[in-house]
Amino acid sequence: MRSFVFCLLLAVQTLYVEGQSLEECRRLAREHYPEISQYGLIAQTEQYDLSNAAKAWIPQVSLSGQATWQSATPTYPEIFGAILSEKGVDMSGIRKDQYKVAVDISQTLWDGGQSKVNRALIDAEAAEQRHRVDVDLYALQSRVDDLYFGILLLDERVAQTQAQIVLLENNLSRIRTCLRNGVAMQSDVDAVEAELLSARQTMLQVEASRASYRRMLEIFIGRPLDQVRLERPAMPEVADRSLRRPELGLLDAQAQTIDIRRRAITSSLMPRFSAFAQGYYGYPGLDMFKSMMSPGWTVNAMVGVRMSWNIGAFYTKRNSLGKLNAAQRQIDIRRDVFAFNTRLQTAQEEGEIERLRQVIESDGQIVELRRSVRMAAESQLENGVIETTDLLRKITEETSAALNRSTHEIELLKTIYELKYVLNQ
Repeated sequence: MRSFVFCLLLAVQTLYVEGQSLEECRRLAREHYPEISQYGLIAQTEQYDLSNAAKAWIPQVSLSGQATWQSATPTYPEIFGAILSEKGVDMSGIRKDQYKVAVDISQTLWDGGQSKVNRALIDAEAAEQRHRVDVDLYALQSRVDDLYFGILLLDERVAQTQAQIVLLENNLSRIRTCLRNGVAMQSDVDAVEAELLSARQTMLQVEASRASYRRMLEIFIGRPLDQVRLERPAMPEVADRSLRRPELGLLDAQAQTIDIRRRAITSSLMPRFSAFAQGYYGYPGLDMFKSMMSPGWTVNAMVGVRMSWNIGAFYTKRNSLGKLNAAQRQIDIRRDVFAFNTRLQTAQEEGEIERLRQVIESDGQIVELRRSVRMAAESQLENGVIETTDLLRKITEETSAALNRSTHEIELLKTIYELKYVLNQ
């Protein structure tokens, strides 16, 4: 029975301390974030657009029909009509009501490279959209990191506050013993009890803040953290200072789109060649003389090669290229601004990292000294050398020193990961 209880307690403890790493939280947040579905939608749209662009080389077929009435139609001169009448030929001429049902077939032979440019533009715009999603999802990582390290800081504050409560409880028992022995006064007991209540109140506030942070992180990762302990990441090294941010990929994609639009302007200046076939059933037919003699409907057809050239494209070429050049300069400026801000942020993070490392070097020594002073104060209180308020101050100073050390360690971790975020490492 005792073994069973021990195993049960061990299993419960293992469940409670189940770890959740920073990288795992990042991955879950990325997968759970609604914008992740944009990748699939962008791919689908790209395939639809490419399929439509490829159909430009499929023969284009159109069906049309019309019925018209004209105020005048071609006729023979009166003299020629009289001669035909003498010969017994009845030629009434073209009727004013005319009808046609037609089928037109056109096949592009050369489009000046327009279809190729259109396909390249579809790919470039889809790549630009994907890079925009990359930027948004990368920004999500920073939000997850802030919550994660915020929870770690609150965990440390909870631990140090709990240690302070234990110290106060132990000293409260010691002072009560002194009170029973006549060495201490009731005011000493009251002072420690007041400090203990204040520490417990602080604990409630910190735990409420931690619970709020954990709920926000749960929303991001789509998973409960009720029995999960967040693991403190290992201290990483940032040796490479090269910049690999998704924002630069977006700027490159935008520049690529502008280059393709320049090619589209050049393509719009080229003539187009196509083969065509046209057939229609109606009146009048292509044989005008036959239609003058008979109002019957006939089948007619023609085939040929057509050239079209939009000369108007030359009028807007200069302005269109100038507009694209201005857009390219804007991209270059945004790239320079981003690089400048990144260098500035990198220098700031590196300075903060160096400061925290120097502070941490002395934190351990400060904690040991504060602990030694507190332990000496406890002995002095038992011997009536110091007052209770002095001991409470020593306990508070030791707690603050331990909390500062833990806070500085986590702040150093957070700052290093912020630098890695700036450099995308």
